[in-house]
Amino acid sequence: MNGFIGVTIFAGSLPATRVAVVDFSPTFLTSARASFAAMLGLALLLVLRQPRPTATDVPSLAFTALGGVVGFPLLTALALQHITSAHSIIFLGLLPLCTASFAVIRGGEHPRPPFWLFSIAGAAFVGGYAVMGGVDASLKGDLLMLAAIIVCGLGYAEGARLSRALGGWQVISWSLLLSLPIMLPVALLSMPTSFNHVSAAAWIGLTYVSLFSMLLGFVFWYRGLAQGGIAAVGQLQLLQPFMGLGLASVLLNEKVNWMMLVTTIAAVLCVAGARKYAK
Repeated sequence: MNGFIGVTIFAGSLPATRVAVVDFSPTFLTSARASFAAMLGLALLLVLRQPRPTATDVPSLAFTALGGVVGFPLLTALALQHITSAHSIIFLGLLPLCTASFAVIRGGEHPRPPFWLFSIAGAAFVGGYAVMGGVDASLKGDLLMLAAIIVCGLGYAEGARLSRALGGWQVISWSLLLSLPIMLPVALLSMPTSFNHVSAAAWIGLTYVSLFSMLLGFVFWYRGLAQGGIAAVGQLQLLQPFMGLGLASVLLNEKVNWMMLVTTIAAVLCVAGARKYAK
């Protein structure tokens, strides 16, 4: 349930980023969302008097920040200057497989062979939906999204591994705080000279990715990954593309056809199968 709530929150990230990047530069959007979320995380850490992480935790926190705080937000914001949100959302179908791979490399998990069959099948269904949808492609945008998925998988696996000891919301809060000395100056330097041209939709997008995508979503997501296993719960990400496509259809008027339902059912079956053989 925690993992599902996290995925649901993350589903709105790319549509919100697509709206925000119209009026904000990718650099400002990435650094501003991280800075806002870091200040909220710092407040939580102080109010609840959380102990500081040990020196051995810092490298893992750095990997988590690199993937979830800096890498994925920046790369997706850059990609969305070249491709639509609907097209970018399709790449999220590769995220469960990427997360599971890093769970083996960094998290010490060892799923059984059928797990990989279900994972690859799920990714293939999502990828096939993209091909059949006939979406317009941009090589630069696609490469940026692929890089985003790789660093995001690393950040998810590393953060989930660390959350077993520190706790879910503590991990993302410390990761945000670790990145603040870099993100805050970048936000101030890349800030627009005037905000008069910024639409209400862009402000809403920035607020969503700062509060929900950058902080609250990770609270549930890391807790779910720590409780149920990175590889197993990570397969819930197969549902994220279709949640995101639904939001893109409602909020951005992007067309979604009936194949979405068929592929969603196939993805759900792959999630169930992969979870069964994850341990």
